[in-house]
Amino acid sequence: QEKLVESGGGPVQAGGSLILSCTDSGLTFSNYGMGWFRHAPGKEREFVSSISWNGETLYDVSVKVRFTIARDNAKSTMFLQMNSLKPEDTGIYYCAGRSAPWAASGAGDYTRWGQGTQVTVSS
Repeated sequence: QEKLVESGGGPVQAGGSLILSCTDSGLTFSNYGMGWFRHAPGKEREFVSSISWNGETLYDVSVKVRFTIARDNAKSTMFLQMNSLKPEDTGIYYCAGRSAPWAASGAGDYTRWGQGTQVTVSS
């Protein structure tokens, strides 16, 4: 069964950086759009960023200047470089995969989800 596995989360101080990774065990990673979502306590899951099969990107306005999404199709891996982290970036970050090639911001556009990785930003 194809799986998405996130890594790279952890505690960090405000202003710091983290790099999240998502590795896809399937054989068709390069064909599909991928995305990152996050879920903070007391909040609904929210869109963070997405990348199409060929590298076109979408960002939520709250992270657009600070975060960078990328993918390495040869390694079936997606990345999220997070800089200038803020306490409000705290949450569980989920990797998600589409069944279509384009980037998308709606959770309903994704068919596969990872287990999540915790990011905790302290002030």
